[in-house]
Amino acid sequence: MGATVIAGIEIPSANPVFLTIVGIHILLGLACVVTGAIAMLSEKRAGRHPSNGTIYFWCLAGVFLTMAGLAAVRWAQDYHLFILGTLSFAAACFGREARRRRWRHWIRLHIAGMATSYVLLLIAFYVDNGKSLPLWKELPPVTYWLLPAVIGIPLMVRALLWHPLTRQPDQTY
Repeated sequence: MGATVIAGIEIPSANPVFLTIVGIHILLGLACVVTGAIAMLSEKRAGRHPSNGTIYFWCLAGVFLTMAGLAAVRWAQDYHLFILGTLSFAAACFGREARRRRWRHWIRLHIAGMATSYVLLLIAFYVDNGKSLPLWKELPPVTYWLLPAVIGIPLMVRALLWHPLTRQPDQTY
């Protein structure tokens, strides 16, 4: 079946099953962006941060699964998105396990894993959709790969160096 355009973004199929998976993928991706931002900006204590972090993780698992299915049917066009999605989910798993298992330096590992996951999620989104987005479509394609990293990595380094939790003695137990 031919392509379809939704909100100015070309979807490479009009197959209802494909479109359903894309719809679920988009909703889960939006949930990741929102809950990830809330978790990052929330106080690091019981409540908002861990609740939104958990939602982020499980929505990202759903994004990963839907992405894998979508990439499988369009491997030649989407293998790079599979790589980005796999790295994003692996980073989130690493960050989550560092926290759950309280590895040595777990706070720094948790921050690095989750922040890397979020940056890779945004890179994948812009690489896939930047060419269709207002303002972004005027930028060179390399920008889709670099801009989320140029913004996200310094914020992650700042958190690793200056966040009050990273300045406490290591809390392994």
